[in-house]
Amino acid sequence: MNTLDDWPEGLEPYKRTAEFTETSVPAALLRHHSTKAGVWARVHVLEGRLRFRDAESGSERTLEEGSSYPVIFPQRLHEVEPLGKVRFFVEFWASK
Repeated sequence: MNTLDDWPEGLEPYKRTAEFTETSVPAALLRHHSTKAGVWARVHVLEGRLRFRDAESGSERTLEEGSSYPVIFPQRLHEVEPLGKVRFFVEFWASK
């Protein structure tokens, strides 16, 4: 099973979302979804708190202002839940 330390070498950021808030977060992010094959991601919380759930492992983590979720694995189901006022974005990474 992959762990949070499994971020592979040789990835580069190639895209990021707009900043989302508790009122603008797309509905798709609030339910199980995944990245495409070969695409890794990180959630960056700029303000407030956001709960991140990994559907495969059942683990969840509360992310707070200034933190990021270290690894979202390709094609692995996950979801987020705003915990009050929040502002965040998602950064996508792929092989060079």
